[in-house]
Amino acid sequence: MTLQQLVLIALLGPAWATAGLPCTQMFPSQQPPATADSVRPSDVAALFCVGLNEDRSELYTVLSKLQELLTVFNPRLISLLNVPQSPQHGTLMEQTNHMSLYLKTNQDMDMSLDWKLVLLFVQVDHLCACEQQQIPSLMSRVVADVDAALQLLHSQLNRTIVSVAVWDGEQDVIQRRKCPCGDTNSEGELILQRALLTHALQESLDELLVQRHWYSDRADFTVSLQDVAFIRDLSFYTQAGKPRSESTISKFTDKLMVKLWTGLLQPSLEARTDENEDRIRFPCPTEDQPFLRTERNSPSFHLREASPLSPALTGTELPCEDLSSSPSTPTSVHELRPGDIRVIAAVGDSLTAGNGIASGPNDILDVLRQYRGLSWSIGGDENLTTVTTLPNILKLFNHNLTGYSVGIGMQDSPEAFLNQAVAGAKSKDVPSQVRALVTRMKNDPRINFESDWKMITVFIGGNDVCDHCTNSLLFSELNYVQNVRESLDYLHKEVPRALVNLVEPLLVTPLREMHMDKTLKCPTWLVDILCPCVTLPKSNSEALQNVENKNRGYQEVLHGLVESGRYDTRSDFTVVIQPLLRDIVVPRLPNGRPDRSFFSADCFHLSQRAQTLMARALWNNLLEPLGHKTSKQEFNSSIELKCPTKNSPFIRTYNNSNYMYSGPSPTSVPISNWGSDFSCKNLDPSDTQPTSVHKLRPSDIQVVAALGDSITAGTGAKSRNLLELNRDYKGVSWSIGGDKTLETVTTLPNILRKFNPLLKGFSKGQGSIQKAFNMAVAEAKTSELPAQVQALIKAMKGNKDVDFGKDWKLVTIFIGANDLCTYCLDQNNLSPKNYSHNLMLSLDTLYKEVPRLLVNVVDVLQIDVLKTVKKNTLGCSLMQRISCPCVINPTENSPEFEEVRRINHKYQAEVEYLISGDRYDGKEDFAVVLQPFLHNFFIPHVGVGEADTSFFSINCFHLSERAHAEMAVSLWNNMLEPVGRKQAYNNFTYDRSKVRCPSEANPFIFTKTNSLPAPPTTAPTTPVWVPVLVGITSFLAGIVISQLVLSYCRRKRNRKGNDRTVSTEGCSLPQSVIRLSAFVSFISWSVSVIKPRPQTRWMPSRPG
Repeated sequence: MTLQQLVLIALLGPAWATAGLPCTQMFPSQQPPATADSVRPSDVAALFCVGLNEDRSELYTVLSKLQELLTVFNPRLISLLNVPQSPQHGTLMEQTNHMSLYLKTNQDMDMSLDWKLVLLFVQVDHLCACEQQQIPSLMSRVVADVDAALQLLHSQLNRTIVSVAVWDGEQDVIQRRKCPCGDTNSEGELILQRALLTHALQESLDELLVQRHWYSDRADFTVSLQDVAFIRDLSFYTQAGKPRSESTISKFTDKLMVKLWTGLLQPSLEARTDENEDRIRFPCPTEDQPFLRTERNSPSFHLREASPLSPALTGTELPCEDLSSSPSTPTSVHELRPGDIRVIAAVGDSLTAGNGIASGPNDILDVLRQYRGLSWSIGGDENLTTVTTLPNILKLFNHNLTGYSVGIGMQDSPEAFLNQAVAGAKSKDVPSQVRALVTRMKNDPRINFESDWKMITVFIGGNDVCDHCTNSLLFSELNYVQNVRESLDYLHKEVPRALVNLVEPLLVTPLREMHMDKTLKCPTWLVDILCPCVTLPKSNSEALQNVENKNRGYQEVLHGLVESGRYDTRSDFTVVIQPLLRDIVVPRLPNGRPDRSFFSADCFHLSQRAQTLMARALWNNLLEPLGHKTSKQEFNSSIELKCPTKNSPFIRTYNNSNYMYSGPSPTSVPISNWGSDFSCKNLDPSDTQPTSVHKLRPSDIQVVAALGDSITAGTGAKSRNLLELNRDYKGVSWSIGGDKTLETVTTLPNILRKFNPLLKGFSKGQGSIQKAFNMAVAEAKTSELPAQVQALIKAMKGNKDVDFGKDWKLVTIFIGANDLCTYCLDQNNLSPKNYSHNLMLSLDTLYKEVPRLLVNVVDVLQIDVLKTVKKNTLGCSLMQRISCPCVINPTENSPEFEEVRRINHKYQAEVEYLISGDRYDGKEDFAVVLQPFLHNFFIPHVGVGEADTSFFSINCFHLSERAHAEMAVSLWNNMLEPVGRKQAYNNFTYDRSKVRCPSEANPFIFTKTNSLPAPPTTAPTTPVWVPVLVGITSFLAGIVISQLVLSYCRRKRNRKGNDRTVSTEGCSLPQSVIRLSAFVSFISWSVSVIKPRPQTRWMPSRPG
């Protein structure tokens, strides 16, 4: 292995090495390459970058790592990420001109002989367009700037490869200072607009390079374009404004650097797969493809080369003969004919808004255009012979139909009319849509609000499924159905004479097929932004199964809502579920490939061809009786329109379908306690008492203890009024309480008592009389933690029931909330460094003085969410401010509030750094484990933006017994999860069956050590004492043989009359003796040098 390869391993770490390093092709060309098409990474003598701004911290990190990597290939690399005195905020042309002038005067390189690599970044945030018609001119201006910069480089530099990359690193810029018009758009619209602008810029630059022939009119200069745009971590799109941990940012920049590096190399012919999602797959130059990529040595696919979509018939013939309405206006929704519908309306997301319906196959930017007049459920352009939509069908029954949208525009345009769908909308956005819809209905003179019959289509949920993996609580089935229920409740209350079509969320997973077939040339990276939870999971993975479960869950909860009879309390209103999209069969071409013509240019939104079939399917669903509605769509087959019949002339409802609702779900039994059910079967302790903390089973724990503040003390957990608020209900404390049993009180000790009924140390009742080893003190800060540790050790040693030296102990530490709540009052003493220092002192004492101990350190919670806990009571309005002034008193988004949030994350980073090191790894009977279930803290909501106060005591700060129970379950479940794969958020939903069980394969409480993959074993396993015995035996045998050799030589010389000097000269030994001696000596040496190899662990960098 060469020195370069060793340095590369040291630089990138063991995990990188196992992913395919070291590279074998790391040496420069034997002769300096004459053309740009034969330049190896090691031939690059200089690396330069233009197009950066000084506030791009993540991009600088990426480039710094790339610079270090290229230095391994060429240790003499000259690299300037920032050319001295470069105009950081200057235009691209100004930066490029400054760089070329600098290179001319640089004495460290030979401009005529050295090969140079220039990375030119094009910033997406230069594209700020408040109107869509502004985008083409703005795009042309940006591309023209890039063209001018490349022309300058071409004229000034020789022996140069320029790699152009689109960088979209400031996703929140549109929403903030640089593009103020973004404030008028919803979050979903902003995400869609940003993603499509990024892709359109990529397309435009690709087209420029094709037109310019990659500026390759001479052999020593060329330009290439990175295959995909570079964007911030995809989680940003769905968790905007939420700070990410340093380890997350580091992992992201690693992946981005590899992505940039991959784009610089010739594409590999080997298809590499890796089941470990966390492992970074690092490509190397190969023997067949050792060069940096250029268009000549690796021709690429160009975005404009996508095959044109086949024309589709979008008109429909209606075979119905009887188009008449009722003889008189019906008074019952169950006697409603199609001709009786006078007003039509819809709410939903981009599929109803009409994004990209008529876009060309290569015009991805046009997907921003909302073709509302072509929308399947609400569009009214032209007529049914040319445009198939539900309104165009209904217009044949009632020429006076109104409400449908026409043309192109946003939801607030006059043309949208009663199409109030918003691109990118999720279920939480629908309540505001229905309010806007009802306002328009009431205020429009064309509508008689009281007497006109209305049909309203609600179709929502696809974007919830697309983002569910980013926040499982926010996108839970419960929150989804609550949002839909709020919307339907409002319609039911406000709108007379209405039939609501509630369309089930379509099955989203078939979308993946469009992006698995690379021959379709779909922009998969773009859809990874728009729908990451569906496209990113691997096939047959648990994550993909979760997508299907969530999708089906959304469909099922709608049935429970409607079949409760909630919306059938009067004769002029009903809600009917239309299941036409429950199952989707991907349309295919005769050759078996997916048919792209059913999709818009982005392979995500639907084309007019698909919208046509959806409109037909919805119409047919309207006429199909409940219980017999079509729920599977095979878009390859044509859908013939059905007609009302003499026997069934009405739009079908539960009443005229003779359909019996299943009725509301059984009324839940009132919750009388916050206990949990226990289903674990294997409760046995270890066969013999373990000596290693890494072999510790729950049944082996004999003593529990806890340290912390008012949360662990149980302050106010069961208080019913202000007088009881200061009581410490230690018996229900989540980590140390032991009141009653698990069936009625959920705490960590009550769970452990199922495994070991003789458990000691838990607290009971109120106050300090039965506190046992609950040393937590209300309002304690971290500076008081060392004193609690000393008190605990003293109490343990003084307790006659505890065998201090032999009993296994579990101590839980949770502290830091009070530090954060008062941080603004004493910033020096409550700094993150002091927080970490006090925690370290406490752990050091435990490590030094307490044998047989496992310590749970629970991550400090994300405290800013307490600001959302509100209740119109004296306790909440006044005492919450007193308890936590630095969080509650500052206004939202103020500098003071943002500072507390920043410090909160620094606290979490400090704890992670302290515990992830090897400071506490020196004893076999001691371990510290970080339990991160509160790292991202979510409070369940009972309404739109309304926190569920049942998790809090009467001051809206201390936690209630319900929250204690949830924290106990979360802590226990964290203990049964491997380090590195622990759940880092809470899931506070009432479920008595959430207590997990140790598995047979992993019966131990997880520590850092037993979370590592088990090394491969061979049978039979050699006992540890065997190598030692062999070594000793070999050593003794070597001594004996040596003595025999020396004796033989002495006797031989004595016979010859030589002197007594001991020498082997002239001593000829039998060859078998010599070989035996050498063999034994080798065995002895081999055994002596064999040592176990330590396992390598990842260590985070010091925060800050």
